[in-house]
Amino acid sequence: MKKFLGYFLSPFATLAFFLVLVIFHPLQWLSLKLGGYRAHKRCVDILNFFLLHTFYILGNRVIFINKQNLPVGRPIIFIANHQSLFDIPPMIYYLRRYHAKFISKIELTKGIPSISFNLKHGGGANIDRKDPRQSITELVKFGTRMKENNWGAMIFPEGTRSQDGRVKPFQSAGVATLLKKCPNALLVPVAITDSWKMIRYGLYPLNTFTPMKWEVLEPIEPGATPVEELVKSAEEKIRAIVDPQHL
Repeated sequence: MKKFLGYFLSPFATLAFFLVLVIFHPLQWLSLKLGGYRAHKRCVDILNFFLLHTFYILGNRVIFINKQNLPVGRPIIFIANHQSLFDIPPMIYYLRRYHAKFISKIELTKGIPSISFNLKHGGGANIDRKDPRQSITELVKFGTRMKENNWGAMIFPEGTRSQDGRVKPFQSAGVATLLKKCPNALLVPVAITDSWKMIRYGLYPLNTFTPMKWEVLEPIEPGATPVEELVKSAEEKIRAIVDPQHL
């Protein structure tokens, strides 16, 4: 039944999502030119507020839980599992006070209204997976910006989206590079549950009447612990929420 309803509701949700991107593309340009970083960030926050609310056109629910008393004014590396493109708007909006930037594929910096502009000018890292040297250089620069501005980072250590919700093994290289440049960053796991179900049939039809949950988990102080162990700890915390049968 939910798939059947998706055939009727998906065009409205997709159109609304695309219209929001198109409308906010010139608004981002204007805010950056006239108001600099702060105005641009505010514009991006509002953009993602509207993007996540297009999910409701499908009857889907966004449940964002953050019971952690996270510090403001300290770099934070948010470590999350990755299930779909739709993971991102709720994270940007609900974690907006931490100035968290994404580590993204360089291919996304071209051709997508609003999204490409933000990736180019928002302060994150855009990496070329085919060029390890470029990737490391971008991450080093990003780690420096995090340290200088007390920004956050959002990273998906699985490397690719999970199509069935099962958590894939986490890779530690990206976190290790950021911690070298920003050693005082706090590690914060974020468990994303059931966002994959929104696209279980692809982009058409989108699934309907599905509750999706984002939960911020207990922070991890890096200290002198090896990075591999830190990332493994984050993975286990997330897996205990999202995929407990595969612990």
